[in-house]
Amino acid sequence: MARWEPDASGRLREAALALFVEQGFEKTTVAQITERAGLNRRTFFHHFADKREVVFAGQADSEELITIEIRNQPPGTDPLDAAVAGLVQAAGLAYEQFREGAVALGRVIAASPELQERELVKRAGLAATIAAALRDRRVPGPAAEVAGWTAVAIFFVARNRWNQPGNEHTLGELIAATLEDFRHATGGPAAL
Repeated sequence: MARWEPDASGRLREAALALFVEQGFEKTTVAQITERAGLNRRTFFHHFADKREVVFAGQADSEELITIEIRNQPPGTDPLDAAVAGLVQAAGLAYEQFREGAVALGRVIAASPELQERELVKRAGLAATIAAALRDRRVPGPAAEVAGWTAVAIFFVARNRWNQPGNEHTLGELIAATLEDFRHATGGPAAL
C-alpha cells in the first residue's frame, strides 16, 4: 500500500457512511471502514479519534465559518440575527454539498443512542462557539448564551427538515423559515 493516499479522510468518511447505512453504526468496526476505504488503521486514527468522530467530521470547519460571519455582521445587529447569519453562511458553504449523505446520516444518528448522545455534546459545543462569537461583539454573557442556544435549536430543527427525503429547500432557506416560525411562536419581532 502506498504511504500517501489522496483524500484519505474523504474516503474513510464515505466508506464509514456506507457501512453505517448497510449494517448500523454499532456493528461497524474501524477495521471494516479501513478495509472498504483501502487504507489502514493508522491512517484512520490519524484523521479520526474514533468511529463516532467520522459522523461529525467537519464541524470544526463549519464552526469557524459561523464565527467569522457572526463577527462580520454590522454593528447593532440583533444577537440572534447575527448568530443565524453565521449558521446560514455555514449552511451554504459547508453543508449543502453534503445533502445526500446528510439524509442517510440523519437515519444513522436516529438509530443510535450513542450517536444521539454525541450529537448533544456537539450541539453544546456549537452553542458555546456561537456565544463566544457574540461576546466578541460585546453581547453580554447571559444574552449571548441564550442567543447561542436558540440559534442552535433553530439550526437543528431546520437541519432535520432539510435532511428529509423529498425536501426541495436549501438548508439556508429552512434556517430562515425556522427563525420566522420561532419569532411567530414567541411573539418576537419579524426580521427585516
